[in-house]
Amino acid sequence: MAHFAKLNSDNVVLSVEVVADKDCLDANGNESEAVGEAFLQIVHGVTNTFKKTSYNTFGGKHYTSERELSDTQEKAFRKNYATIDGVYDSSRDAFIPQKPFNSWVLDETTCLYKSSITEPNVKTYTDGNGDQSKYDIFWDEDNIRWLATDREEIVGHYAWDSVNLQWNAI
Repeated sequence: MAHFAKLNSDNVVLSVEVVADKDCLDANGNESEAVGEAFLQIVHGVTNTFKKTSYNTFGGKHYTSERELSDTQEKAFRKNYATIDGVYDSSRDAFIPQKPFNSWVLDETTCLYKSSITEPNVKTYTDGNGDQSKYDIFWDEDNIRWLATDREEIVGHYAWDSVNLQWNAI
């Protein structure tokens, strides 16, 4: 199965359509994006542009159906799987998701947005029983920082110290 992103005139992704492989073959039996696009235009009765997208590509890397890094990175296609309201950037030949926060910047290598503060590398803590538990980590756009709560104490709030690489209670 092939996946195609339906684009509006500003290259914003409106939907992602699934097309049978046989509907993407040219007269010589070779897979063709143009044939798949023409098929979708006829089926939907529209003139929108449709761009092929890879369900298994994320951050410029190809993954197997089990979500493990693929041995053959030649299959990585257009940096990311198309997402609704994301955009297709023709100069990069890449799908770029919506910007999640105003302060985040585009990583040119992955075509994904990231914060200016490195994401915390400490994602677990030892709970009261001595077991490892995961922090619930989220971005605080108002203060441009990572925050977390522990699951054991609903009132336990922490701010990430990106210099000392540790969580501090707030």
